Amino acid sequence: MTRNRQLLPWMIAFVALVGAAGFRATPGALVQPLQDEFGWSTGTIGFAMSVNLALYGVTAPFAAALMERFGVRAVTASAMTLIALGSGLTVFMTTSWQLVMLWGVLVGLGAGSISLGFVATIGTRWFVRRQGLVTGVLSAGGATGSLVFLPLVASLAESPAGWRTASVVIAAVALATVPMILLLFREHPADFGIPPYGGDEVVEPEPQSKNAARLAVEGLVKASRSKAFWFLAAGFAICGATTNGLVATHFIPAAHDHGMPNVTAAGLLALIGIFDLVGTILSGWLTDRFDSRKLLAVYYALRGLSLLVLPSVFHDEITGLMLVFVFFYGMDFIATVPPTVALCRIHFGMSAPIVFGWVFACHQIGAAIAATAAGMTRDQYGAYTPAWYVAGALSIVAVFLSLRIAGSKVDREPPVPGEDRELDVVAAEKARG
Repeated sequence: MTRNRQLLPWMIAFVALVGAAGFRATPGALVQPLQDEFGWSTGTIGFAMSVNLALYGVTAPFAAALMERFGVRAVTASAMTLIALGSGLTVFMTTSWQLVMLWGVLVGLGAGSISLGFVATIGTRWFVRRQGLVTGVLSAGGATGSLVFLPLVASLAESPAGWRTASVVIAAVALATVPMILLLFREHPADFGIPPYGGDEVVEPEPQSKNAARLAVEGLVKASRSKAFWFLAAGFAICGATTNGLVATHFIPAAHDHGMPNVTAAGLLALIGIFDLVGTILSGWLTDRFDSRKLLAVYYALRGLSLLVLPSVFHDEITGLMLVFVFFYGMDFIATVPPTVALCRIHFGMSAPIVFGWVFACHQIGAAIAATAAGMTRDQYGAYTPAWYVAGALSIVAVFLSLRIAGSKVDREPPVPGEDRELDVVAAEKARG
């Protein structure tokens, strides 16, 4: 019974992450239908997606602080309500600024409140051991949701029902998760009278008197004094540019440029999501055992090579080479998250959720820049080819940024009661190299 109670919150978190990420990524499957109906350019739609991606990231540290102040349950339920509102109202839109406000602002704010900062909060509160594996599972849920939803949305959008039906379905599903969150989720293991998973003592949460904005800003100020933060943030910005910003947003229209049907391209993204589920969980397992900096370097190197070969494997149908790309890129899609979260824990202790929220904000700023830049590249040159090559080169830069973390001083807060000191000492020694 104790173990079931320990595992229930992260199971609910997994469902919420899958849904939120899927809802956020939906416009990637709607580019062509929106262009056909409204005549909007790729750059115009890409701008709305950029606003979505930027808010998805910038919201994260403030959402983590709000969770500390008002509770995970209240913030998560409110976020799902925002997503439902933003998605449902799109059926009435007639101009591009409404797309920006609804999918960009409302859905971006809602999904950003249930993003990787949420993952770090759940992992830190509910787990002492196996934090890397848990982070991998939850992260994979978010990324996989964003990709696996796309074939369903693309099918609905191309059916006689049209893209509006897809928007209504998303709104209804998001709203349906709210009662589950409110009724079943608990804030801390202490609410059940049990210790965190792998811990020996029940740890009572400390009352939080500071307001959420102050918590978030203080977390950034403290983190900014550490070189590790800047290396992590820069590397993760490149991560966002080369995943959410470029591939998740522009893969379907890029494949369409080569004659591939949208539903087929969305199916390839779903396959990337399936491989990502495996790769990110495996990355979590590896993070519990190996140097996180070296894992990041390997992941970014593989991603860079994959993106550099992508322009040569596009075709009007699925080929063997495209499936090879899907496998390697999928296994690596967000495998970077578990080692990045682990490094935040090593350097910033119990402040890790808020600090990682800021690192993730950089991830999404990178994604937003890439989404807009790739759309402008397509409008200017008639092809995405330059964008793929730039993304591949940036991934190689991220390899060196990750390895530079080795020269940073580990600056940690004192352990809190119940924290596994032995594991932290080992992790700190790994970070020092």
